[in-house]
Amino acid sequence: MQAHSKLNSASSEALHQEEKGLKPFLKKCKSQRALLLMTIPFVIWVLVFRYLPVWGWTMAFQDFKPARAFAEQEWVGLKHFIFLFQDERFLLVLRNTLAQSVINLILGFVTAIGLAVLINELANMKFKRVIQTISYLPHFLSWVVAAALVSSVLSMDGIINEILLALNLIDSKILFLGVGEYFWGILAASDVWKNVGWNTIIYLAAIAMIDQEQYEAAKIDGASRLQRIRYITIPGMKQVIVILLIMNIGYIIEAGFEAQYLLGNGQNMEYSENIDVFVINYGISMFNFSLATAAGIFKTVISLIFLIAANSFAKKMGQGGLY
Repeated sequence: MQAHSKLNSASSEALHQEEKGLKPFLKKCKSQRALLLMTIPFVIWVLVFRYLPVWGWTMAFQDFKPARAFAEQEWVGLKHFIFLFQDERFLLVLRNTLAQSVINLILGFVTAIGLAVLINELANMKFKRVIQTISYLPHFLSWVVAAALVSSVLSMDGIINEILLALNLIDSKILFLGVGEYFWGILAASDVWKNVGWNTIIYLAAIAMIDQEQYEAAKIDGASRLQRIRYITIPGMKQVIVILLIMNIGYIIEAGFEAQYLLGNGQNMEYSENIDVFVINYGISMFNFSLATAAGIFKTVISLIFLIAANSFAKKMGQGGLY
């Protein structure tokens, strides 16, 4: 009887604690109801466009035929995944995807951080705004326009060939987009030109949050400009750099689509074709929706693994993380 009384007492106390914790939560929801109402459209968008389409992953385990009902589809298990990893073309495409992503990741970070630091060091505000505006502009061009510009510049009659010939660096004109080995470098340079200015925005915001008294104290102590950059600016950006690096590593298997599709051709396909282009060419274009879905699932799983691994590694190194 005494044990039963103690059990009831413990249960009532736990219920009381739960109600005690629930009331502040409901009170906070009521006080922030305007913000909660504002999030409803976004939550609906996420559910409709991010979670409901996951039902389509079932196609990867079927020999999907568009004309058949779901109950009439033939289930084939991991057949399409096995085919992907046994297909030499897909392994080549996977190599291209990883190489393009890693090169873009490294160059993107180095150039964006470097440009942000250089812009921050400019004393003339008018000149600083001009440089920022010029560096931002290519970001607002669609890849259709940007790819046309890149193709024109790198064509046989383009300015790059003319400059190289004038400097006697080459003996004859080169069709750069016709040489597969050049494609990764061309893609990386094009991506940097298009997005470096836009990518500096968050780094400039991080620099602006650094206490300016640190710079003043460093000047008084006789620190040079390079020393101030090394010991104040870069450490002040470290947390932002780590977070962005983790997020970008999560997209390491997402090398992009537009640039590769528009700049790629039959002569450089061995180096330009990545997973997204592969899905278009050998999945959707040939109505092999099951293969395309299997490739998409593979990308998602690998991206998730990379994201979790990068976040865990950053936390173990004491640099913080996304969660």
